[in-house]
Amino acid sequence: MADMGAFRDAVTDWAAGGPGEAARELAVRVGVRTAVLLEGPSDREAVDALAARRGRDLAAEGVCVVAMGGAMSIGRYTELLGPPGLDLRLAGLCDVGERRFYDRGLERARAPRQGFFVCVSDLEDELIRALGTARVEEIVRDEGDLRAWQTFSRQPAQHDRPRAQQLRRFLGTKKGRKIRYGRLLVEALDEELTPAPLDDLLASL
Repeated sequence: MADMGAFRDAVTDWAAGGPGEAARELAVRVGVRTAVLLEGPSDREAVDALAARRGRDLAAEGVCVVAMGGAMSIGRYTELLGPPGLDLRLAGLCDVGERRFYDRGLERARAPRQGFFVCVSDLEDELIRALGTARVEEIVRDEGDLRAWQTFSRQPAQHDRPRAQQLRRFLGTKKGRKIRYGRLLVEALDEELTPAPLDDLLASL
């Protein structure tokens, strides 16, 4: 039986220049109604983690969460998945610095902006501020990354940066770390501390 993962893979291949027939067929077979467009896999992990915490199965609801591989890909994905293509409802998160790319892509695709929510810097920044740096450092320690974190934070380039910015930089210093912590930080949140863009996105789906 076709599943949402197969559809997501077909969309990724299509966006990279492959044929779109598989994505079109799977969209119908799987019953996709909404595509959530996110910049990268760490954002997707965070969205999936929050949905799981709230007892929601997004795939079963016809929602496909897509990591586009960068904000500059928004135009391509809105063209394929929005009104010019599969005509799915579009939603997502964007960083404030990338908002112009999202606005341009949505406008070209004639897609509404209502389902898109803006993070102050990025989602990691939102999560670190929600949890507080002390709690994030506890999670880093519990995950066995304390020594790496201490080495990183002692680097001269980090001395003048606020602790929250240091942590945000640290999460991106090793392949896969940012993705792993995207889920871990969400799982550590008290429900009432969920960052507004993430909370509002899930509520809109």
